[in-house]
Amino acid sequence: MWYNISIKDRYTRKQTCVYMINYHFVFCPRYRRKIFNIDGVEKRFKELVEEKCRQDGIEVIAMECDKDHAHLFLACSPIQSPAWVMKEIKGCTGRTLRREIEKLSRMPNLWTRSCFVSTAGEVSSETIKRYVETQKTKYV
Repeated sequence: MWYNISIKDRYTRKQTCVYMINYHFVFCPRYRRKIFNIDGVEKRFKELVEEKCRQDGIEVIAMECDKDHAHLFLACSPIQSPAWVMKEIKGCTGRTLRREIEKLSRMPNLWTRSCFVSTAGEVSSETIKRYVETQKTKYV
Protein backbone atom coordinates (compact mmCIF):
# COMPACT_ATOMS: atom_id res chain seq x y z
CA MET A 1 0.00 0.00 0.00
CA TRP A 2 1.08 3.60 -0.62
CA TYR A 3 0.02 4.76 2.86
CA ASN A 4 0.83 3.61 6.34
CA ILE A 5 -1.45 2.38 9.13
CA SER A 6 -2.06 5.83 10.64
CA ILE A 7 -3.94 7.07 7.56
CA LYS A 8 -7.05 7.62 9.73
CA ASP A 9 -5.20 10.27 11.71
CA ARG A 10 -4.04 12.31 8.74
CA TYR A 11 -6.56 11.80 5.96
CA THR A 12 -10.29 12.40 5.73
CA ARG A 13 -12.36 9.62 4.21
CA LYS A 14 -15.60 10.35 2.38
CA GLN A 15 -17.77 8.05 0.29
CA THR A 16 -15.87 8.66 -2.96
CA CYS A 17 -12.49 10.06 -1.93
CA VAL A 18 -9.71 10.22 0.62
CA TYR A 19 -7.97 13.56 1.07
CA MET A 20 -5.79 15.83 3.15
CA ILE A 21 -5.92 19.42 1.96
CA ASN A 22 -4.38 21.99 4.28
CA TYR A 23 -4.22 25.68 3.36
CA HIS A 24 -2.12 28.37 5.02
CA PHE A 25 -3.78 31.78 4.56
CA VAL A 26 -2.40 35.20 5.43
CA PHE A 27 -4.53 38.30 4.87
CA CYS A 28 -4.59 41.93 5.98
CA PRO A 29 -7.06 44.68 6.75
CA ARG A 30 -7.33 47.49 4.22
CA TYR A 31 -4.39 49.90 4.38
CA ARG A 32 -2.67 47.52 6.84
CA ARG A 33 -4.64 49.11 9.67
CA LYS A 34 -3.64 47.68 13.03
CA ILE A 35 -7.14 46.46 13.86
CA PHE A 36 -6.01 43.64 16.14
CA ASN A 37 -4.64 46.24 18.60
CA ILE A 38 -8.24 47.37 19.26
CA ASP A 39 -9.67 45.80 22.41
CA GLY A 40 -11.80 42.74 21.71
CA VAL A 41 -11.20 42.55 17.95
CA GLU A 42 -8.79 39.61 17.95
CA LYS A 43 -10.92 37.55 20.35
CA ARG A 44 -14.11 38.22 18.39
CA PHE A 45 -12.38 37.57 15.06
CA LYS A 46 -11.21 34.16 16.28
CA GLU A 47 -14.68 33.29 17.56
CA LEU A 48 -16.22 34.23 14.20
CA VAL A 49 -13.66 32.20 12.23
CA GLU A 50 -14.21 29.15 14.45
CA GLU A 51 -17.99 29.45 14.07
CA LYS A 52 -17.89 29.93 10.27
CA CYS A 53 -15.45 27.06 9.79
CA ARG A 54 -17.61 24.77 11.91
CA GLN A 55 -20.64 25.66 9.76
CA ASP A 56 -18.72 25.00 6.53
CA GLY A 57 -17.03 21.76 7.67
CA ILE A 58 -13.54 23.26 7.79
CA GLU A 59 -11.10 22.29 10.53
CA VAL A 60 -9.07 25.09 12.10
CA ILE A 61 -5.62 23.61 12.69
CA ALA A 62 -4.04 26.87 13.85
CA MET A 63 -4.99 30.54 13.94
CA GLU A 64 -3.04 33.58 15.05
CA CYS A 65 -3.24 37.33 14.59
CA ASP A 66 -0.59 40.03 14.59
CA LYS A 67 -1.46 43.71 14.83
CA ASP A 68 -2.13 44.08 11.08
CA HIS A 69 -2.64 40.58 9.63
CA ALA A 70 -4.10 37.16 10.36
CA HIS A 71 -2.73 33.64 9.78
CA LEU A 72 -5.10 30.71 9.35
CA PHE A 73 -4.06 27.09 8.85
CA LEU A 74 -7.16 25.19 7.74
CA ALA A 75 -8.01 21.65 6.65
CA CYS A 76 -10.58 21.77 3.84
CA SER A 77 -12.39 19.37 1.55
CA PRO A 78 -11.70 19.05 -2.20
CA ILE A 79 -14.82 21.03 -3.08
CA GLN A 80 -13.72 24.06 -1.04
CA SER A 81 -11.41 26.19 -3.15
CA PRO A 82 -9.04 28.65 -1.46
CA ALA A 83 -10.90 31.55 -3.10
CA TRP A 84 -14.25 30.32 -1.75
CA VAL A 85 -12.83 29.79 1.76
CA MET A 86 -11.41 33.33 1.82
CA LYS A 87 -14.64 34.82 0.47
CA GLU A 88 -16.66 33.11 3.19
CA ILE A 89 -14.32 33.95 6.08
CA LYS A 90 -13.57 37.53 5.04
CA GLY A 91 -17.22 38.24 4.28
CA CYS A 92 -18.55 36.89 7.56
CA THR A 93 -15.85 38.40 9.79
CA GLY A 94 -15.76 41.75 7.98
CA ARG A 95 -19.53 42.34 8.18
CA THR A 96 -19.83 41.25 11.79
CA LEU A 97 -16.77 43.10 13.10
CA ARG A 98 -17.80 46.35 11.37
CA ARG A 99 -21.30 46.01 12.82
CA GLU A 100 -20.13 45.19 16.37
CA ILE A 101 -16.96 47.29 16.82
CA GLU A 102 -17.54 51.07 16.74
CA LYS A 103 -13.98 51.90 15.58
CA LEU A 104 -14.40 49.66 12.52
CA SER A 105 -17.93 50.73 11.60
CA ARG A 106 -16.86 53.59 9.32
CA MET A 107 -14.72 51.35 7.10
CA PRO A 108 -16.55 50.41 3.86
CA ASN A 109 -14.57 47.13 3.70
CA LEU A 110 -12.49 45.61 6.46
CA TRP A 111 -10.22 43.31 4.43
CA THR A 112 -8.13 43.79 1.31
CA ARG A 113 -9.16 41.77 -1.73
CA SER A 114 -5.81 39.97 -1.74
CA CYS A 115 -4.39 37.18 0.37
CA PHE A 116 -1.49 34.75 0.52
CA VAL A 117 -2.35 31.07 0.28
CA SER A 118 -0.11 28.04 0.32
CA THR A 119 -0.83 24.33 0.49
CA ALA A 120 0.77 22.08 3.05
CA GLY A 121 0.75 18.37 3.65
CA GLU A 122 2.65 15.42 4.99
CA VAL A 123 4.68 14.88 1.83
CA SER A 124 7.12 17.39 0.39
CA SER A 125 6.94 18.62 -3.21
CA GLU A 126 10.25 16.91 -3.93
CA THR A 127 8.88 13.54 -2.77
CA ILE A 128 5.80 13.88 -5.00
CA LYS A 129 7.97 14.94 -7.96
CA ARG A 130 10.19 11.88 -7.50
CA TYR A 131 7.13 9.63 -7.18
CA VAL A 132 5.55 10.97 -10.39
CA GLU A 133 8.83 10.75 -12.33
CA THR A 134 9.33 7.09 -11.38
CA GLN A 135 5.81 5.93 -12.31
CA LYS A 136 6.63 5.28 -15.95
CA THR A 137 9.51 2.94 -15.09
CA LYS A 138 7.81 1.20 -12.18
CA TYR A 139 6.31 -1.73 -14.09
CA VAL A 140 8.74 -2.13 -16.97
